[in-house]
Amino acid sequence: MSISNQRILIKGATILSMDKNIGNLPSGDVLIEGTKIKAVETEINIENAQVIQAEGMILSPGFTDAHRHAWQGSLRRLMPDVSDLMSYVEEIHFGLALYYRPEDIHIGNLLTAWSAIDYGITGMIDASHNTRSYEHAEAALDALEATGIRALYAPAFPLGGEWEQSFWPAGLERLHKKRFSSEGLIKMGVFTHISTNGWDVARHLGVPMITEFLGKELSASLKGLQAEGKLGPDNIFNHCTGLTPEAWKIMADCGVKVTVDPRSDAQYGLEEGVFAYQHAIDHGMRPGIGTDLETAYGGDMFTEMRVAFALQRAFAQNRKYNGDAKAPAPVTSKALLEAATLHGAEIAGFGQVAGSITPGKAADLILIDTNAINLFPSNDAIGTVVHAADRSNVDTVMVNGKILKSDGKLIGADLDYLKERAQSSVQYLLEKQNDFNRVK
Repeated sequence: MSISNQRILIKGATILSMDKNIGNLPSGDVLIEGTKIKAVETEINIENAQVIQAEGMILSPGFTDAHRHAWQGSLRRLMPDVSDLMSYVEEIHFGLALYYRPEDIHIGNLLTAWSAIDYGITGMIDASHNTRSYEHAEAALDALEATGIRALYAPAFPLGGEWEQSFWPAGLERLHKKRFSSEGLIKMGVFTHISTNGWDVARHLGVPMITEFLGKELSASLKGLQAEGKLGPDNIFNHCTGLTPEAWKIMADCGVKVTVDPRSDAQYGLEEGVFAYQHAIDHGMRPGIGTDLETAYGGDMFTEMRVAFALQRAFAQNRKYNGDAKAPAPVTSKALLEAATLHGAEIAGFGQVAGSITPGKAADLILIDTNAINLFPSNDAIGTVVHAADRSNVDTVMVNGKILKSDGKLIGADLDYLKERAQSSVQYLLEKQNDFNRVK
């Protein structure tokens, strides 16, 4: 049976819908027809459907990783103790990245995307800042498409070394025309520095633009950009640490979207070193959460939510303890789960089709098995997901109605191939870098 004709009935799950009109159901059923959610009810009885018995499981929208550099998938934990941004840039962007072939991009993206699915991440923004040629871009897209993940793919020219100059902007236009359609799971964006020229290219193509944005110097640029009409909802700003209050107001007024990165902002010491979640919500914004990259740590949303929860609580309590009458309220588990699902999907441009369990939306869903010893008894479903669950508890992952993980195992991922190709890629890159260092 093709996906377009399938009917899947998920029965008896605890449903965390992230839809304010549906709410959460202690026990409920979800009917999926084709790629979309047809109904969400306390009980659905229907014939001719594949039934997934989900008693003892939590059904949630899949996570959206709102900031990821997927091409670095094979460089995992090369720098676990890195403590500043420039050390990372020197080692990766001015080092290993220089030698990336299209096949290295491909295996990096393939490993990242499959791992994301394994963690329950059904969508991501892939900020691909090592696109050295048109072939590199196609290799990244081929990998994402092969897994079945939903993604906003945003190529960017590299920070160092040689690259195919014609790719910007002619190659982008060719890529947009050839590889993207309104029906596809992969949408196009442009990853660019704060640059009206780069933004003009993205707006010419009608795609969102992703920008790393932090610090007082970049904050000062916003007033002029606002006056020129250069800021809008198609801007996605990453990190946003160390910004001025005026910058936050301008961003909120212009509808700029924001992603925050609890671990990387602390590890790489980005400006104030504290993720900007509190600043964003103080200005009425709905930030998404990103894992950023795996060169130092792992890439799962469970850990990211926990770090976010602990950091926000620590700094809120510290302000209260020191007599700050305007100390923020402690963040809730529900708010962070919304950031990791619904708000991330909105930022990626998927909000109309994903991010909540809503009839008419695509079936981008995960089932978390609470029968494992680390989760039972699951006395609070949201608390279980945010504070206790991990990759091993993700029983089922579905994207656009297609099951990509079932009974805790990925479907279609060749783990032996992934391991062999990733190891081969890293060995090649390290040898090239060592050869260069010997010549120096």
